[in-house]
Amino acid sequence: MNKNEKTFFPLFEFAVNRAGVGIHAIDRNGRTVIYNDKMKAIEGLELEEVGDRSILELFNFDQEESTLLKVLQSGQEQLNVKQTYWNRKGTEITTINDTYPVFHEGELIGAVEIARDITALEKFVLHPLRKNSEPATFSQIIATSDEMKTVISTARKAAVTNLPVLLVGESGTGKDLIAESIHNESTNSNGPYYTFFGHQSDATIIDRLDEDLNMSKPFTLFCERIDLLSISLQQKLFSFLKDSERHGRQFIASIGDDPVELIAKGTLLKELYYFFASFTIRITPLRKRKMDILPFVNSYLARRKERYGTSLEGITTEVEQVFLQYDWPGNMRELEFLLDEVSSLATMESVITYDMLPLHFRLKSDSLTETSTQATDFIVQPEKELMPSTGI
Repeated sequence: MNKNEKTFFPLFEFAVNRAGVGIHAIDRNGRTVIYNDKMKAIEGLELEEVGDRSILELFNFDQEESTLLKVLQSGQEQLNVKQTYWNRKGTEITTINDTYPVFHEGELIGAVEIARDITALEKFVLHPLRKNSEPATFSQIIATSDEMKTVISTARKAAVTNLPVLLVGESGTGKDLIAESIHNESTNSNGPYYTFFGHQSDATIIDRLDEDLNMSKPFTLFCERIDLLSISLQQKLFSFLKDSERHGRQFIASIGDDPVELIAKGTLLKELYYFFASFTIRITPLRKRKMDILPFVNSYLARRKERYGTSLEGITTEVEQVFLQYDWPGNMRELEFLLDEVSSLATMESVITYDMLPLHFRLKSDSLTETSTQATDFIVQPEKELMPSTGI
């Protein structure tokens, strides 16, 4: 390292580690060369754990699913890509990534990924469509579009029949709120409500679930992302559900993609799908029902003003246009995270202006405007954790 490099390296290191986004760079062999503090927080690892291991040693996903490795192999940048994966400790991570190839003198020498965490607060049971902190009901869900009105209408019928329900939709679309609303408007609404998370590899978890729910009183069990369980665990879950069927027990499940495609890929047990398919409710991603964006924003600001006495009451026309142009790969959850970030920094402002939006979001929206990119569906990747809960 020459004198200039020694002078600038501390500045470079300081800037990278103070960045508000995760930065992960790999060389052409897939070895980590930059891993900043924000990325450590997102992925729950330390630089010492990353060391010179390849990405495939550190995280659980197929090689073709890693955006870093995709860019390293293709030499083409990938922007605004949502990715869900797990670290070596079994912790789930979901990010929205911008990933770039790095060339030196015409030769590809590595790739750099800039990641924004959209699940860091999920463990605190966020409810992105909820108007208040009370138990979710259909009347509390923001639904202006015909698509969401149809979802709620079908879900209300499901609540009356008490038959198994399958919710199909991307992360952040509000599947958890639909499930809870079905419970709260069903005949067994006085019973407990449990959520069984799909990110789990423990073969005994179904047995423990059986013990925990071995009760005679009515209850609702929401099996979130059953397509993320291994086939063997799906088979055990199916057996448990069949044995547990009785009056007063409501079973609801969710998946992140088309069930026919999941079955064809071997990631969803056909028998388990048929068990839940009495009512199949598909929740459209936000980019295909942008009519719901502004009503949600208005509801969010009104709710926050009532709860915290904040001065924000609306958004400018410029911000409105940006919100309507953006694709929202994280759906309503991403929109709420953004509003949380803006609102937490607001002081006496009465409206959200373009300059108040986070820099990473402004750069993204500017990029979309300049390139006139076409919104495309992204593939929802696994979320796998499996435990009884009363949360999302």
